[in-house]
Amino acid sequence: MRTQDKQRLQQLRHWRVRKKVIGTAQRPRMSVTFTNQNIYVQFIDDAAGKTIVATATTSKVARASGAKVGANVVTAKRIGTEAAEAAKTAGIKAVVFDRGSARYHGKVKALADAAREAGLQF
Repeated sequence: MRTQDKQRLQQLRHWRVRKKVIGTAQRPRMSVTFTNQNIYVQFIDDAAGKTIVATATTSKVARASGAKVGANVVTAKRIGTEAAEAAKTAGIKAVVFDRGSARYHGKVKALADAAREAGLQF
């Protein structure tokens, strides 16, 4: 399959997910993005158009732990826990999970499960 076709299918998948997932102030959208090296998590209030809390593998907190940072399952679990703790400090208890164009398995599932175990309600 050509690269352009894969990118087009990925974009269509992302639009299909985003059309159904909307964050509010009481229940913000937990947006997860993966690159080849990093993981980014944002809690977004779509009604106001603002990011409430964000965390990533590039943050000082994630790098201070001393563990090797990469876009893998082990790091996804750690970032999921850190994101849940950051959300709790901001007063967020329940979220709507936005996986973007990624399928729900592997890194995405590990991050979501870690956030649930840390106390976030999906």
